[in-house]
Amino acid sequence: MNRLAMLNGILDRITATISNLGDVEILVVDPRVQFADDAKPMADSQLARVRSIDGVAWAVPLYKGNLRVRLDDGNFQSAIVNGLDDSTLIGGPSEMIAGSLKDLRKADGIIVDQAGALTKLAHKGPDGKLIPLKIGDTVELNDHRAIVVGICKAAQTFQSNPVIYTTYSRASLYAPQERKKLTFILAKAKDGIDQAALAQKIQRITGLGAYTNPQFRDLTQQYFIRETGIVTTFVFGILISFSVGTMIAGQTFYNFTLENLRQFGAIKAMGASNARILGMIGTQAALVGTVGLGIGIGIAAALSWYTRDSEMNMRFSNLQLEITVAAVLLITLVSAWLGARRVLKLDPAIVFKG
Repeated sequence: MNRLAMLNGILDRITATISNLGDVEILVVDPRVQFADDAKPMADSQLARVRSIDGVAWAVPLYKGNLRVRLDDGNFQSAIVNGLDDSTLIGGPSEMIAGSLKDLRKADGIIVDQAGALTKLAHKGPDGKLIPLKIGDTVELNDHRAIVVGICKAAQTFQSNPVIYTTYSRASLYAPQERKKLTFILAKAKDGIDQAALAQKIQRITGLGAYTNPQFRDLTQQYFIRETGIVTTFVFGILISFSVGTMIAGQTFYNFTLENLRQFGAIKAMGASNARILGMIGTQAALVGTVGLGIGIGIAAALSWYTRDSEMNMRFSNLQLEITVAAVLLITLVSAWLGARRVLKLDPAIVFKG
């Protein structure tokens, strides 16, 4: 179960870029984009094309890029910079720790995620201890001055880089000089318009990639499942753990049966049926399985709570809980069956032998 929780945490990190854009309904990208962090800028004219499509309530630009932040000691830290539409600030953080999203309209204003402010972007004091970034602090972002006007809570990315929000025009200034800087177009369907149908319509008319929020998450996760060994490694680990657990539990029950053959023989000699003996073994297996499952779920829940804001970020869902219960049930049944086979063939006369 712990491995499933770790896998779920990794998949959350893979789609953190989408999570950090809020509850955006439709995301429009370059048609060659394969996952959320595969930034392929588009021409600014594409924004007007999307806005002109019937059924689109509004569409706004968003810049996303990895830029350098200069630290006090002269080193540089890569950070994810999201440039929000100047007028609406759509795509901004959903939870502010300090400051307000509207403060981005102040001169040189940026909002930094809490994890980055506490660790990778923190200042070093005279004693070497880290001093977290706070509102009013100044940083150098790709050789440009930026002032922290807010601290937000953001989902941690796969590489754990700090997340910075600013306006689209300011992000265009911070970013290296390129002909194209429009990374995402965030759109919303008019009332009564199906989001998936509108995304297909945008894709058909513009030739761009258009996805609903869940579709873009699935696209990103499927890319990592297909093109990397992350999921495969966890699946093999889970299968190995399941196999080892089955063998150990089966061997334990089998040894218990061997060590108590005479006792089982005595019970059978006194008239106990095979069904009654199977019920005894099944009760023991159920008790052991329940206690083991409870301990496992407790440990997984504790680790999930302990790592909720850490780099590991373990999390398990209801589906994973159901899978774990089914796996433990299967292991318990197989183990009980392995132990019961010998008892079913047992001759009660064994109790009278020397």
